[in-house]
Amino acid sequence: MLLGYDTGFILELFLDIHKTRFPITKLVCFCFAAIAGNTECSCGRNHFTCAVNTFGECTCIPAPWQCDGDNDCGDHSDEDGCMLPTCSPLDFHCDNGKCIRRSWVCDGDNDCEDDSDEQDCPPRECEEDEFHCQNGYCIRSLWHCDGDNDCGDNSDEQCDLRKCSDKEFRCTDGSCIAEHWYCDGDTDCKDGSDEENCPSDVPMVTCSMEEFQCSYGRCILDIYHCDGDDDCGDWSDESDCSSHQPCRSGEFMCSSGLCINAGWRCDGDSDCDDQSDEKNCTTSTCTTDQFRCKSGRCVRLSWRCDGEDDCSDNSDEVGCEKTDSPQCAPDQFLCGNGRCIGQRKVCNEVSDCGDGSDESPHQNCRPRSSEETCNVNNGGCAQKCQMARGLVQCTCHTGFRLKDDGRSCQDVNECSEEGYCSQGCTNTEGGFQCWCVHGYELRPDKRSCKALGPEPVLLFANRIDIRQVLPHRSEYTLLLNNLENAIALDFHHSMELVFWSDVTLDRIMKANLNGSNVQEVVSTGLESPGGLAIDWIHDKLYWTDSGTSRIEVANVDGTHRKVLLWQNMEKPRAIALHPIEGKIYWTDWGNTPRIEYANMDGSNRRIIADTHLFWPNGLTIDYAGHRMYWVDAKHHVIERADLDGSNRKAVISQGLPHPFAITVFEDSLYWTDWHTKSINSANKFTGKNQAIIRNKLHFPMDIHTLHPQRQPAGGRNRCGNNNGGCSHLCLPSNKTFTCTCPTGFQKIDNFNCAQSLDKFLLFARRTDIRRISFDTEDKSDDVIPLADVRSAVALDWDSKDEYIYWSDVTTDSINRAKWDGSRQQVVVDTSLESPAGLAFDWVTSKLYWTDAGTDRVEVSNADGSMRTVLIWENLDRPRDIVVDPIGGYMYWTDWGANPKIERAGMDASNRIVIISSNLTWPNGLAIDYETERLYWADAGMKTIEFSNLDGTDRQVLIGSQLPHPFGLTLYLDKIYWTDWQSKSIQSANKLSGLGRVTLRENLENLMDIHMFHRHRSPVPTVCKVNNGGCSHLCLLAPLPKSSSCACPTGINLQSDGKTCAHGMNSFLIFARRTDIRMVSLDIPYFADVVLAINESLKNTIAIAVDPKGGKVYWSDSTLKKISRSNLNGTEYEDIITTGLMTTDGLAVDAVGRKIYWTDTGTNRIEVANLDGSMRKVLIWQNLDSPRAIALYHEMGYMFWTDWGEHAKLERSAMDGTGRVVLISSNLGWPNGLAIDKAGSQLLWADAHTERIEAADLNGANRRTLVSPVQHPYGLTLLGPHIYWTDWQTRSIQRTDKNTGGSSITVRGNLPGLMDIQAVDRDKPLGFNKCGVRNGGCSHLCLPNPSSLSCSCPTGIQLKSDGRTCDNSPETYLLFSSRGSIRRISLDTKDHTDVYVPVPELNNVISLDYDSVDGKVYYTDVYLDVIRRANLNGSTLETVIGHGLKTTDGLAVDWVARNLYWTDTGRNTIEVARLDGSNRKVLINNSLDEPRAIAVFPRKGYLFWTDWGHIAKIERSHLDGSERKVLINTDLGWPNGLTLDYDTRRIYWVDAHLDRIESSDLNGKLRQILISPVSHPFALTQQDRWIYWTDWQTKSIQRVDKYTGRSKETILANVEGLMDIIVVSPQRQTGTNFCGVNNGGCTHLCFARTMDFVCACPDESDGKPCSTIPGYVPPADTSTTSATQPDKSHKNPGVSTEKPTPPVHTPGKNCSVHGAGLANCNTERGDGPVPSDESLHMSYIIGGVLTVLAFLVLIAAFIIYRHKKSKFADPGVSNLTYSNPSYRTSTQEVKIETVQKPPIYNQLRCKKETGIDNSYTKEKIKIVEGICLLSSDELYWEDLKQMKPSRGGILRDHVCMKTDTVSLQASSCGSLDDAEMEQLLQEEQQSECSSVHTTTATTPERHGSLPDTGWEIQCKPSTESEV
Repeated sequence: MLLGYDTGFILELFLDIHKTRFPITKLVCFCFAAIAGNTECSCGRNHFTCAVNTFGECTCIPAPWQCDGDNDCGDHSDEDGCMLPTCSPLDFHCDNGKCIRRSWVCDGDNDCEDDSDEQDCPPRECEEDEFHCQNGYCIRSLWHCDGDNDCGDNSDEQCDLRKCSDKEFRCTDGSCIAEHWYCDGDTDCKDGSDEENCPSDVPMVTCSMEEFQCSYGRCILDIYHCDGDDDCGDWSDESDCSSHQPCRSGEFMCSSGLCINAGWRCDGDSDCDDQSDEKNCTTSTCTTDQFRCKSGRCVRLSWRCDGEDDCSDNSDEVGCEKTDSPQCAPDQFLCGNGRCIGQRKVCNEVSDCGDGSDESPHQNCRPRSSEETCNVNNGGCAQKCQMARGLVQCTCHTGFRLKDDGRSCQDVNECSEEGYCSQGCTNTEGGFQCWCVHGYELRPDKRSCKALGPEPVLLFANRIDIRQVLPHRSEYTLLLNNLENAIALDFHHSMELVFWSDVTLDRIMKANLNGSNVQEVVSTGLESPGGLAIDWIHDKLYWTDSGTSRIEVANVDGTHRKVLLWQNMEKPRAIALHPIEGKIYWTDWGNTPRIEYANMDGSNRRIIADTHLFWPNGLTIDYAGHRMYWVDAKHHVIERADLDGSNRKAVISQGLPHPFAITVFEDSLYWTDWHTKSINSANKFTGKNQAIIRNKLHFPMDIHTLHPQRQPAGGRNRCGNNNGGCSHLCLPSNKTFTCTCPTGFQKIDNFNCAQSLDKFLLFARRTDIRRISFDTEDKSDDVIPLADVRSAVALDWDSKDEYIYWSDVTTDSINRAKWDGSRQQVVVDTSLESPAGLAFDWVTSKLYWTDAGTDRVEVSNADGSMRTVLIWENLDRPRDIVVDPIGGYMYWTDWGANPKIERAGMDASNRIVIISSNLTWPNGLAIDYETERLYWADAGMKTIEFSNLDGTDRQVLIGSQLPHPFGLTLYLDKIYWTDWQSKSIQSANKLSGLGRVTLRENLENLMDIHMFHRHRSPVPTVCKVNNGGCSHLCLLAPLPKSSSCACPTGINLQSDGKTCAHGMNSFLIFARRTDIRMVSLDIPYFADVVLAINESLKNTIAIAVDPKGGKVYWSDSTLKKISRSNLNGTEYEDIITTGLMTTDGLAVDAVGRKIYWTDTGTNRIEVANLDGSMRKVLIWQNLDSPRAIALYHEMGYMFWTDWGEHAKLERSAMDGTGRVVLISSNLGWPNGLAIDKAGSQLLWADAHTERIEAADLNGANRRTLVSPVQHPYGLTLLGPHIYWTDWQTRSIQRTDKNTGGSSITVRGNLPGLMDIQAVDRDKPLGFNKCGVRNGGCSHLCLPNPSSLSCSCPTGIQLKSDGRTCDNSPETYLLFSSRGSIRRISLDTKDHTDVYVPVPELNNVISLDYDSVDGKVYYTDVYLDVIRRANLNGSTLETVIGHGLKTTDGLAVDWVARNLYWTDTGRNTIEVARLDGSNRKVLINNSLDEPRAIAVFPRKGYLFWTDWGHIAKIERSHLDGSERKVLINTDLGWPNGLTLDYDTRRIYWVDAHLDRIESSDLNGKLRQILISPVSHPFALTQQDRWIYWTDWQTKSIQRVDKYTGRSKETILANVEGLMDIIVVSPQRQTGTNFCGVNNGGCTHLCFARTMDFVCACPDESDGKPCSTIPGYVPPADTSTTSATQPDKSHKNPGVSTEKPTPPVHTPGKNCSVHGAGLANCNTERGDGPVPSDESLHMSYIIGGVLTVLAFLVLIAAFIIYRHKKSKFADPGVSNLTYSNPSYRTSTQEVKIETVQKPPIYNQLRCKKETGIDNSYTKEKIKIVEGICLLSSDELYWEDLKQMKPSRGGILRDHVCMKTDTVSLQASSCGSLDDAEMEQLLQEEQQSECSSVHTTTATTPERHGSLPDTGWEIQCKPSTESEV
């Protein structure tokens, strides 16, 4: 449809022509604009000036050539803007001069290319699903606001900015970024607004000791410093690494640490980031394959005379012979002299070339006739004719081109011109048609294609994170952060996964595309995985590794990994897949840079490009366009080619400082650039329309377009659904597939692989262990997937169990795993210092090793058990070891001062030196069992030698070219070895040393090497039969013994030579923080053995031993517990788990069977039985950091050191009496303590004075034994020696106890040493004073100097008999501290807290106690439950397990057996039976954060505090009725609430006003008890004391309740203190109406002041419920439930049924007295009618009450008129604590401060108005002691019905209560004086209100309730964050 050319392409051709064009002297001239300093040229008169080209050159042509329709300038600049009258009447004349068919006008296509054919067109009607562009185009509605300019005029993208979320920051330009990117030092907004106005005091990042800080502040691990990898991203971690040479041969290392090709040194191009490759250059540094430019720069020799100015000074193109003629533009004619003229000027009878080559006779020109004219036969033209300078000039229609005859026209194939169509193009006669592949749709311009689906996203790696950006909007979001060094990435769209490689961690990772579920895919065997590609059809992962020079493949989960390509690989980098075609493409930027491709199974490998390449970095495939694109960072170019490498072309060759990665989407290329740190885009055809998508990035690396069309679904899965029938890997190969095996595995047939390896070479590389399979031919090394290999040195293997073994000299351990890496485990990890040699005895399955640190040879079973030391003398750095089970010998090399090779029996017998001369560094050892020879490698002598097994016939096998041999092994006829210096594995013939072959090279840190095979020789031995009769170890030995028995380290072999002793008799045992070790004193050497405890130790400090029971005890200050186990590590158990802080001292009384300990955190000394029971605090006063403790049972003394502010050494009796200070002067840090019973002296170690001292047992005769000692800690004594641990020297020392001389080091190199004890189990124990019947004591029997004493556990008093104790205290505090419930006895003086062993405590807030059943009730707001349990922790039950939000308060009604609680989350007060049944909401209106709650069952009252906007304390009856506000002024945060049942007062704490207050039960007589207090939370009362918990001081305190004085702290330093109650016989006393048979109620019984009510639960329990006492409805009668409407506002939540008229008994308000009578039994009409006497009495009472009511009303009215209500407004505006939050796991209480509003406590009284706007009169009616304030007649009617029965109920009462309810004159609920008087009367009359509560009507078990109760306190819900 259009005829035209890509102007960029023409310009490029034109510029190429200019390079060799000869100067035109006459017609065409050139000048350089740059010389004049501008970009304009000026030609002479009668000449036209062409446009300036990119080189600054100008071209001048004759003026008549302008606008002649001929391209004379070569860039059409002489024809642009010309209005030539060349369009026929059938054509449309475009504004730019082009002619198009008139039928194309207003067809919606931009055919003119300036849109002039689409101007002023009538509007086109768009379909319903289309968007109407402003230019008249119609596009899909889905394309509206998708960030893509689909209309062409951007009218579809005039959209509102999207709103940023709460977690985003809006940039000034309207875009959104992550909130935490604001002011992070990284410019994330395009306009930089996220880094503006940032605070200047941003703290600098500080790196730890194990980290290296990059130049810009980032921290990386220090091991990455100078490792050759750019881990920082700016090479700052590789600077100053002169001692480290990470670059390979043929490479040059920049000063920054970057490695570049050595040929680029001094080539005139700065390839190093710091330009160090171009410094200090000479002029003769070009290599033989390079050309030296005039400037001194070196370029490739092949670029000489290639037509391109590669030198930048054109010196590489000077002196070149003219070869091919330069090419002119396609519509130009090439003259003979090399000039280019317009095609139309040929044969125009004018010599336009100047040499006549454009005319006859050079051209076959047809003679022109003077009569020729366009009017005759159209001038002979096939299409269009025009006259120019009197001559006929033929032209063609658009879409045609003039033929060489100048008259005929031929069709132009627009499809041959690149870029006419985005994807598909079909040529037509005079036109063309564009089309799109599947998944794309043609845009309105009918030429470009738009991908269907979501908006494209650019996914790119940024080293420290992976981000995504929308290319059309630049919206910028974070996908993954906190990465180390993410380089390559790809995605799997259908699986919604993103994959990336990390070259710092050397791992390939994956995550969901939403950033979740990060996992490792490949974690071993990677060195520099720089490229990554996903096969989305066959679900495979391919990657390149420039470190290992490989391309590998695996399943997307990392399984079945295979080395795909490894030969002729140097530095593979970028990789791209075409799974549809089954092809893999990659770049290699080694010494011979190239781009290659192969089938995806590795076959059919081909080179696509290997010229003009430097650093081919990025690579991408345009699947729709069938092309590939790549970037070259050295050449600064983006190129493209067809998929077979043909049609290669540079797309962009300027403005590319350092492109790294590239991707393509639709018609755009996107690439990252290291230098500009940006993402850029350009047109993929022309390279034009370049734009910056994002800049100022951290370090942009790989980039991909995340879109379904980048992974088109049209490809066929060649492997199908069954993996192609392959057992392992199915890889596509062109049109079919290939079954392949993981690396090293043999292929059995076309589909199946072997399941295991038969033989492979095993070698260690420090940080990994690899294998080279000998089952396959490729000999690729494969990393065995092992974890935490830090510094592997020695190796061996066991083919029987398929284990490989290795030693690690960094972790000091010996490990093993299956040969495939599975079942990895640590075999030995204790008492190793440098395990350099390893050997496996395959006959008896024993493991032998050497330790160059401890200078030992040891052996153990294959699993590390029964370890023993074989050789410990005369060893000096033993290195390698091998065993010969056939001969029974072992051989080892020794590297010490006198290098040697020794031999001994495998049981350590017959030790001899076999080689001792001409040795320097004897490294590897190997035995040839076939020839019976011993081979060794000497790195000092640089030889490999061998001899006979006895050392004779020594010979040199290889004596040259061995820089540093290390490991050595033999297999068949070959010897294999590793070499440190050549970094290679080599082999040779084992007999001659000839036939040397290098198996692998460029492998750093090569260590040991072994050949794994399955053909080891079997050896018969008696050890295989019943273990040779040995109890423990059966070891091979040389003939004639053939074997011998041995014992584990430290245990002696008994005289029978077969059996070992049961354990160590005499030994040292010491703590080392994370383990406990023993050193046997029974054997002639010191070897520490770790106690094999099957439990993790965190910080073991103190240690003690019970030699009689064979148990060891230790304390752990991190786990805060004391534990014990047997001396062999079995039967582990914790004995003390609560109440410990820092247990520094521990001592076992083995005679008296007790354990004593000191605690520097709690400053206590305690004692308990050995199982932890009967724990007692012995000493708690005047202690300041007690440390060591020692016991002398026979004398009844205990001694301890105290290194507080005044260090001292004290003594007391073992029962805590008779305390005396022995030494208090010249002490600093007295740590260790020991008693020398034989010498009757006391020994201690002082780390401050650096002395070990001694004194008599009374402190006299003090003397120094050893000085100086650097930092002694633990001290012990055995026999004539004292032993101690030393922190400074990290050793155990020994010296003579009498002289302090003969000091030796028992064990060294033991960091973390703590306590130590010496034990002699053969030593007899002394006499147990308490041995006979526990000394007559019921609990604890403790010795003292005179005899013994009986004691009770903490908090319990000894009875008067001096021998027995109760099981629990009588009176004690019970408090909660989130994760625990504890008690403090008030019977004893020590006030020690004892943990109540209730299990499963998470966040306990409120407590109460039921003295009847002896159960504690508590709320757990973490689980949202209410539970109960016995005080011994048994019978744990969940009482309420659902429907709770924040249960703040809890109260037990011990009489009615009900449980009350407040729920702040739901703003309700609820009740249930104590077992959780019959649950009911009592109050749910006008509550705003109810907190503490308390009950007074005897009075029938319920009290609670409310923390809401208007804080208040309220009271009601226990059924919720008669609710009234007691206190609502001058309140802040009323937290705790308690009742003093004796004085009948309320006490509460106010955490806002910081005080404790009280009032009477009516809220009157209010007084402040104590102020200020820090932050009180809960309180309780006992005797004359008020106790409370305080959050801020973290303590429990008390004060005198009468005076507010005598304040003292009961318990300090307790985190998370919550509720507190008192358990006492005096608390829960008295009874009420519900105390007898539940008041006759079927479900709930609520006592009130003068009566009680029955109620039903909110949800029926299926049982008939009655609100009539004593009446049980029939089973078929529907029960009354809370689902019925509640008709009583006075008794909310209490169900009421209206009685039958003849009987005026509501059936719910009955006293105890009346409940047993027939007049209070039913609600039906057949009930008994009250007697006349009852009615008569009621009339009298009614009359009296009526009179009283009127009197009260008159008095109230008078007082109301004359007295003003005074509401306190404290105007609280000081800083207050914020609301508490219980929903946290930490114990720390963080207290915030908030400002309380000025209107905090103002009361708002609201008056009701009638219809006439007048105030309604409030009805005040008094009937028989009931005062009612209401405007609802319903209440009055109910009360009238109550009259007859009330009379009957009350007639027998001696005293009658006349004003049960206070008058409420307003809705504010405050009391005036009259009300106060009434309530005082009520108090006076209350004494007789229970006269008839006699035992006659109460069952005997309720007659005298146990007096062991207390009251509940509150629990805030949002007071502070804890």
